[in-house]
Amino acid sequence: MSDTFPVLILNARPAAGKSEIIHALNQIPTLERSARFHIGEMHIFDDFPMLWSWFEEDRLLEQVFHRPRLYTSIDRYFLYDDLWHLLICRLALEYEKWQRDADDSQTAIIEFSRGANHGGYRAAYSHLGETILSRSSCFFVQVSYEESLRKNRARYNPDRPDSILEHGLSNEKMERLYRQDDWDQFTSDDPDYLRVGNLRIPYVTFQNEDDVTTAGGDALLERLEAAFDHLWGLYRPQAAV
Repeated sequence: MSDTFPVLILNARPAAGKSEIIHALNQIPTLERSARFHIGEMHIFDDFPMLWSWFEEDRLLEQVFHRPRLYTSIDRYFLYDDLWHLLICRLALEYEKWQRDADDSQTAIIEFSRGANHGGYRAAYSHLGETILSRSSCFFVQVSYEESLRKNRARYNPDRPDSILEHGLSNEKMERLYRQDDWDQFTSDDPDYLRVGNLRIPYVTFQNEDDVTTAGGDALLERLEAAFDHLWGLYRPQAAV
């Protein structure tokens, strides 16, 4: 059995610190990262670039080809709610293609946010599929809606709206899409494992209301190490069965 997580699902509200955590882990040499955090060579699956490509394609269809938009309205809301689930299915498909050539030393990180407005985490997880979920652990970054809103404003760079680290949402979209989520309800049955069908997925909730992720450094790494040690303790016995 490998000493690294094969699949880590990384969830949180927008701007809560997911990308900052990935960035911090990426700066650590692979052998050290594997030993301290049980994270091997990382391959990131993020639905934001997929979502952004839909915005771009719709703009081109409308402005260049004078055809109807396929995915989004002019103000960048999805035309159909199940497109949120399509993004999750796309993440699962990309993972399945990548896994053909992956080895046990690598960790797939599947990153997304989901508000209650578009089905929440329970609905999203139901579309990941057993292949992924049976190998997964979950790392949830906990911040309040108010903190998510603050950091969303702070990180937004209008010159780089397609950037992973610098994109942002309008206050109106944050309110509509992410004020409410279902994380507390999703985890209410068990403090250690998510229940999806017949599967039990170990999870840990990483507290970031004090925004340890922006400054980074040793304070962040020490807190991450403790959280990942706890998560590994939940995952390892289950994986050995």
